[in-house]
Amino acid sequence: MDCVFCKIVDGEIPSYKVYEDDSVYAFLDINPTTVGHTLIVPKFHTEDFTTVADAVWAKMLPVAKKLADRYQKVLGADGFNLWNNAGEAGEQVIFHFHLHLLPRYKDDGIRLAQPADKTIDVAATHAKIGQVA
Repeated sequence: MDCVFCKIVDGEIPSYKVYEDDSVYAFLDINPTTVGHTLIVPKFHTEDFTTVADAVWAKMLPVAKKLADRYQKVLGADGFNLWNNAGEAGEQVIFHFHLHLLPRYKDDGIRLAQPADKTIDVAATHAKIGQVA
């Protein structure tokens, strides 16, 4: 299978991993909208949320909460957006189900339809966050 997220989960492509358990893998987006922008994926291939089992949702959402708690503490996040793009019309680009966890900061100037024009150092962000157990 030629799925970039499957390759990340399998360790074939490096990532800035912030969480992993037997079912879920989370890593920093390499093209982040804000500091801490994270992708949360199931460790097995499934195209989008319409094909994923309820049990997977039950595992992924607590991971998002755990990471959000950490990001409030270490990154000073003031709020969050949690979303999924499904299907081509839904602007899904990588067809492996994933959630975006987007930390928000007061006056960050982000409009979800128009990402801010700035460069974020993903390695420095990862150094601050570490890997959440």
